[in-house]
This record gives sequence, structure tokens and C-alpha cells, in this order.
Amino acid sequence: MPTTLRIQDTPAPQPPRRPRPDALRGLPEIPDPQSVSTADAHDLSVTLFLRLSELEEGTTEYSYVRNTLVELNLSLVKYAATRVRHCSAPWEDVIQVGTVGLIKAINRFDPERGFEFMSFALPTIMGEIKRYFRDTTWAVRVPRRLQELRISLAKANDALEQELGHTPDAEQLAERLDITPEEVCEGLLATNGFASLSLDLPVTDEGDAPGTLARSLGVEDARFEMVEYLESLKPLLAALTERDRTILSLRYGEELTQAEVGERLGISQMHVSRLLTRILARLREGLLAEGSAPHAA
Repeated sequence: MPTTLRIQDTPAPQPPRRPRPDALRGLPEIPDPQSVSTADAHDLSVTLFLRLSELEEGTTEYSYVRNTLVELNLSLVKYAATRVRHCSAPWEDVIQVGTVGLIKAINRFDPERGFEFMSFALPTIMGEIKRYFRDTTWAVRVPRRLQELRISLAKANDALEQELGHTPDAEQLAERLDITPEEVCEGLLATNGFASLSLDLPVTDEGDAPGTLARSLGVEDARFEMVEYLESLKPLLAALTERDRTILSLRYGEELTQAEVGERLGISQMHVSRLLTRILARLREGLLAEGSAPHAA
């Protein structure tokens, strides 16, 4: 009888655990901080922040606790990054920049002030990501001076909005930055170079509009050219005889047929056709002849 081989499942190799410094005695083991649930990460962070405040910055123990806090709270970085996924920057770059913001938040956080770390860290992470976009992701080439002015305006706008309780106007921004209102407008205008939209983008956010953004853009109106022609025709029409002007008025103003025009004037349709041909030829020559005076009919 054939021998049946039983293959035992081999446990997956576990990542090597980091050495646990003596300063962490009494704290729970965290084999994989990134696999911890959000609720557990919150509780562990509270404990780790208290221990971090007792350690001296620059020591191995301090770095170990801070790095563990970074890994425990990477979900905050991912959450902040999802809020800017519509931007063109690579996802990995946004995560990296957001992690820098997380580290800054950990360094500045004081647990004794009674604030939740999440509410403290998110604005810092988002601020770092926004600063990254302000400095690097420009759709149109903008002078460095205007890029820096735009950043200063954004910071001043946030600060004044907190102080005043409403969005500041150009005069208030100018006073805060000690510049002119005209320079404020120039910096705000530079914002238009920060991002661009595809002409194939649907007109509405839902994407169900019958057309794209390109179709909603302005186009040259042919009637403007018609206005120019009419203005150029005025002196030429004034030089025509009364009968010729009447023929044009009946034919093109009242939109009568050549036969109907002939009946009005008591002439044949053939005669009307010859007169119209002569009149239109004279007007055409007058339009094409630059600076030449029209001859009397």
C-alpha cells in the first residue's frame, strides 16, 4: 500500500524582537506594535508617554520608547494621508512626510497637560503634509518668492482665523506680514499654480454631467467678429444711394425674396439680382480695401 506522507505545518518565522532595555521593566510586551488595535494602542501610548517623560533624551531607552510610540501610532499617519489621496504626490512620500510630523508630535507632546495624543498629533501630521505640498508639488512653475509668500500667507491666515474667529481679509493679512495688500493678492494668485485640473474631468463631482471641463471653458464668440464687420460697414452703407440701401433692407432686414423685393420696387426679379450683386461686390471691395474711400453708387 502506498505510504501516506503527512506534512506538518511549519510556523511562519517571527521577526527578531528588539532587545528590551531595563528601563522598560514593568511595561507590557509589544512584539509587533503595528498589529495592535486602536484601543490598545491608545492605552499603551498613555503608559509609554509617562515612561518617556522619565527618561533622558538621547539615551537608548528613550529612543526605544519613542520608536515604539511611532510604530503604535502609524495609523494616524495613514489616516491623514488618505485625506490627500486626490493629490498627485506618491503615497510613499506622503507617508514618509506624515511620519516626520508624527515624530515631531511625539517630541512635543506633554501628557501632563491632559490632552489626548490623537487630537494633538493629527494637526501636526497634517501640517507637515500640507507644508510638503506647499513646497514641492506645483503644477505650474512659480517664482520662489511667490512660493514662500504663499506659505507665509497660509500660516498667517491660520493664525488670524484662530484669533479673529473668521477668515481674515487682505488688509489684515498685509498688516500681519508687514506687506502691502497688493502683495497679498499676488501671493493668493500664486495659489492657482499649485494644482491643475484635467480638461477631461467631468463638469460635476458626481461625474454624470453630459460633458467634460473642456466643454465648459470659454470659447471665442463669432458674434464679436460680426460686430467689427458691422462697424466697418457703417460708412460704406452711408455712401450707398437710397435705393440701394432700401434693397439691402428689404432683402436682408425683412428677409424678402428677390421677387418680393422687385414687386415692392416695381422692377423685375432679375434686375434685383443684378443690383444686389453690384451692391455686395462694392461693399466687399470696401471692406477689403484698407483706407480706400468708397465710391458713390
